[in-house]
Amino acid sequence: MSAQDWQGKRVTVAGLGVSGIPAARVLHGLGAVVTVVNDGDDERSRAQAAELEAESITVRLGDGATLPEGTELIVTTPGWKPDKPLFLAAAEADVPVWGDVELAWRLRGPDAAPWLAVTGTNGKTTTVRMLASILEAAGLRTAAVGNIGVSLLDAVLGDTTYDVLAVELSSYQLHWAPSLRAHSAVVLNLAPDHLDWHGSMEAYAADKGRIYEGNTVACVYNAADKATEDLVREADVEEGCRAIGFTLGTPGPSQLGVVDGILVDRAFVDNRHKQAQELAEVGDVSPPAPHNIANALAAAALARAYGVAPAAVRDGLRSFRPDPHRIEKVADVAGVAYIDDSKATNTHAAEASLAAYDPIVWIAGGLAKGATFDELVTKSAQRLRGVVLIGADRALIREALARHAPEVPVVDLDRTDTGAMSAAVREAARLARPGDTVLLAPACASMDMFANYNKRGEAFADAVRELPAERA
Repeated sequence: MSAQDWQGKRVTVAGLGVSGIPAARVLHGLGAVVTVVNDGDDERSRAQAAELEAESITVRLGDGATLPEGTELIVTTPGWKPDKPLFLAAAEADVPVWGDVELAWRLRGPDAAPWLAVTGTNGKTTTVRMLASILEAAGLRTAAVGNIGVSLLDAVLGDTTYDVLAVELSSYQLHWAPSLRAHSAVVLNLAPDHLDWHGSMEAYAADKGRIYEGNTVACVYNAADKATEDLVREADVEEGCRAIGFTLGTPGPSQLGVVDGILVDRAFVDNRHKQAQELAEVGDVSPPAPHNIANALAAAALARAYGVAPAAVRDGLRSFRPDPHRIEKVADVAGVAYIDDSKATNTHAAEASLAAYDPIVWIAGGLAKGATFDELVTKSAQRLRGVVLIGADRALIREALARHAPEVPVVDLDRTDTGAMSAAVREAARLARPGDTVLLAPACASMDMFANYNKRGEAFADAVRELPAERA
């Protein structure tokens, strides 16, 4: 859309916050008549509203349900559920709804950088940051943007000119991005998550699958997760776009995989039926846990789809360091390793984390968000030395342990005060033996006890550092 198309266009922005405020300002700057609506009317919202109103942007607080008169387009923040009354009213009035990603896509210039897009239930941020590191190692101007926290609007409208963008996209963002067409994309994995927002697993998977629509070069899927391959089969892509798998085993043609500790490419080589290109060693990936190797292979596949040389894949993976609270080693004391994976906020992420260590004293619990734990416990039972449970929904995990791992010692901490994590770490240290791993992989959200998973991880790390030397 040209700047002229926005002049006088009446646009409603649904929600303040990380994406709503930038969208309102961008649209206002383009000449649109912008009204921001927001459910909340708290002190923070009022302060944000005052800033926007000082820029002549209308804000309505405490009313996110009513469609402002004359609205021609709604631009929504990702968290607003599709069944909100505002969107039902928009559908009745035949008013389109875009997310901030859709807006950024439509505002791209004619020579805009292509997008290499990443989604999945778990591993998105790590994979996008690995991808950006690889692209930088190849000498390309790039940035990790999207759901990772860097606004796509800033990326496409800012002064920096990029060669290519590494884009993290959530299922929420994809739901509201109907015209997005990536250069290449990957769905890393699929497991039940955010079903309260999407309504069903089928709807959640369908929104994830939108990332493949219109891909031009490669649709990358997880060979160990058939649902991701099914999404590729269902996608409407450009002619010549290829399906590229990644696997932790020996790759077949058109796949990337692992052979004798080497990450190899049998997809982007001259003769993929007979040849394989070495990309990096497993030891170049930090940490070299199985699910993180899978992330590295997915990032490598997208980079190779863009034409990046093998040496840049190796160099980018070597220089990459994961964000905090993602299978992060806190300390080794008295022969016991303490690992912070507070980011493992669902059962799928926790399963991957538990698969990386043996034996384990597992610290788990929090807000289950409707999850069940029988499958997770069944798969991980043989690795467990003991379990320490915290949080509001810990009984669900305790009951699954009683059914499927009754021999594993369980400490159930019925407390939510600020010292609860210190108590959990002390109990875990008591259960652990030299050679064990104490693993915080809660399989639950954190908001029952902590502001976010970062604060939970920080509390764990602080508690580990407080352990006496003879026990830590």
